[in-house]
Amino acid sequence: MPTVMKYQTFAEFYPSYLSQHSNRTCRQLHFVDSTLALASFVMLVFTGNLYWLLAALLCGYGFAWVGHFAFEKNRPATFKQPLYSFLGDWVMYWQMLSGKVSFY
Repeated sequence: MPTVMKYQTFAEFYPSYLSQHSNRTCRQLHFVDSTLALASFVMLVFTGNLYWLLAALLCGYGFAWVGHFAFEKNRPATFKQPLYSFLGDWVMYWQMLSGKVSFY
């Protein structure tokens, strides 16, 4: 069984996180799921309906996991380092919006 590297800081983790998102379709699915999760969270805040929390979780992970298993052919970092992976999702999302990480 391969050894799982545990990173001490997010700065150490993030380059590895980006390398696990080299497939453009995987990155695009991450962008879609983060956008839908954000919209669901906003709906939760405005409506108070907890079903939006479930929608946020399903959107936030569903598309991303499809991207990893079907296109990237790897295991999502969520299974190895959930907190850093969650942070990585939002940093990559911002970097995609700002053009630092490519959609293509």
